[in-house]
Amino acid sequence: MLDLSKYIVHDLTHTLSDKIAGFSEKSACTMSVEGWNAKTLTIYSHAGTHMDAPFHFEVNEITIDQIRPDQLMGRAWVLDVPVTKPSQLIHLEDVEKQVVSVEIGDSLLFRTNWSSNYEQANYKTELPRLSKELSEWCVEKQIKMIGVEPLSVADVGNLAEVTEIHQLLLGGGITIIEGVAGLDKIIAPVVYLIALPLKIGHGDGAPARVIALEEKA
Repeated sequence: MLDLSKYIVHDLTHTLSDKIAGFSEKSACTMSVEGWNAKTLTIYSHAGTHMDAPFHFEVNEITIDQIRPDQLMGRAWVLDVPVTKPSQLIHLEDVEKQVVSVEIGDSLLFRTNWSSNYEQANYKTELPRLSKELSEWCVEKQIKMIGVEPLSVADVGNLAEVTEIHQLLLGGGITIIEGVAGLDKIIAPVVYLIALPLKIGHGDGAPARVIALEEKA
């Protein structure tokens, strides 16, 4: 049995609200009328903190509901990547000293502090993104999951780039988690990552609740 008292539990998930694109809500029932409170939600499949399925870019027919829970948890390394300019490319050399102990099947969380721009215009337009070289290394290393703070691993304004990087990673068996938050609260270089998306039938992706277990010193 997992003893959670030995861990700091970090919530790496943004709160879905009307402040972000792709999410809206309206009252469906109220305590005073129906006897309970309930809302009708409209959610874009890649709103907020979310996960991509291979079908998102049609690298294969695997949809979000077909990804087993055991594929969505495991050891993850928190990599520090200082962002010094808009639309910065993250190269392997930027993290190579931090990945020397990474093993096949591990996951990676890229800490850029970009989540601080979550409600700003540049969150989408100037996001730091993964280079092709780094993406290829992740595939060769058989990384299980990649988590990034921006809403995408690639420039969403560049269809060729966003398609190439997503197809490379998803086609290489890597699960992509985008819109991660709260990495700044983690101190240890390694955590146990759990990322569980909504189980949407035939889904190309889904909002996810993402947590990290950091072992207490």
